[in-house]
Amino acid sequence: MSNRSVIPFGPQHPVLPEPIHLDLVMEDEKVVEAIPSIGFIHRGLEKLVDKKDFNEMVYVAERICGICSLGHGLGYAEAVEHIMDIEVPSRAQYLRTFWSELSRVHSHLLWLGLLADAFGFESLYMECWRLREEALDMFEASTGGRVIFSVMKVGGIRRNVSDEMLKDFYQRINKMEEDLKTISKPFLNDAAVQTRLRGVGILTAEQADALGCAGPFLRASGIVRDIRTTGYCAYGDVDFEPIISTEGDSYARTECRIKEIFQAFDIMRQCIDKMPAGDIDVPVKGMPNGEYVMRIEQPRGEAIYYVKANGTKFIDRMRVRTPTFANLSGLVEVLKGCDLADVPILVLTIDPCISCTER
Repeated sequence: MSNRSVIPFGPQHPVLPEPIHLDLVMEDEKVVEAIPSIGFIHRGLEKLVDKKDFNEMVYVAERICGICSLGHGLGYAEAVEHIMDIEVPSRAQYLRTFWSELSRVHSHLLWLGLLADAFGFESLYMECWRLREEALDMFEASTGGRVIFSVMKVGGIRRNVSDEMLKDFYQRINKMEEDLKTISKPFLNDAAVQTRLRGVGILTAEQADALGCAGPFLRASGIVRDIRTTGYCAYGDVDFEPIISTEGDSYARTECRIKEIFQAFDIMRQCIDKMPAGDIDVPVKGMPNGEYVMRIEQPRGEAIYYVKANGTKFIDRMRVRTPTFANLSGLVEVLKGCDLADVPILVLTIDPCISCTER
């Protein structure tokens, strides 16, 4: 039997976009066990419920993570709205849905670029991020922000989007879709890329379900679970089916995310076509009193927001369960038995967001 050694991997590493630390137990070039360790960027955001009132906490929730900021603000606002029995106007619900899918495009394109960078495909990395800039430009035009948008509020949204701007976005989406068809070909068809992805890091449907995985990481193993199908915001009014694959390997996870970008384009176009007129918010009267658990589908998977209020302007508790936290157990499973050279790719295939996980 070969001697075992422990190799520290991260939190700073050339191909790691997030400060995740792994202790890799190795036998020669094979990983026997991976022990994750997080705790480098804890900021105590949930404790701020003592100092920020329930309206101000929307801004705190957005700052859990830059890439997922819109979804965090949405999840928290929806939880408070259910506690207070607030009915958000239809136009606000459609715009929330539109921005959520634009956030999915932005997040997945960022991830695709990082994956290309991990392969050493620098020009492909730049092309993915060039296309991502188009999504950020649409965010900036409609919300005023590129990272933190500050457009969510309890009772609706803070900024309306004109019909003229939506028509312009429709044309931009069509152009982005054509560009993505070209950019996605190397990821799906290149022989060198496939040697790094096919058959690597297989997670079976049984394992993914038992370990409570979420998002494309889960659906690439054949599990049909997408919280958007519950119909929150305007998802109940648009036509889509969850994207799944059955192979459960790194290639399947890449394919799922690429197809989800195309699906997001389609959902955004549906939102523009069906966009209702009317108000974008309603007056918020009184204080929240009660508790609620809100589930939404972030780009990385299902996120859970728990809010407990006591009838004053300061809530008792805000708790967030992020998809990266759910996927860490699956990551540990797929790392067992892999080659050391495949570790960076496998870490990337869960699309880790330690900022979300830490808070």
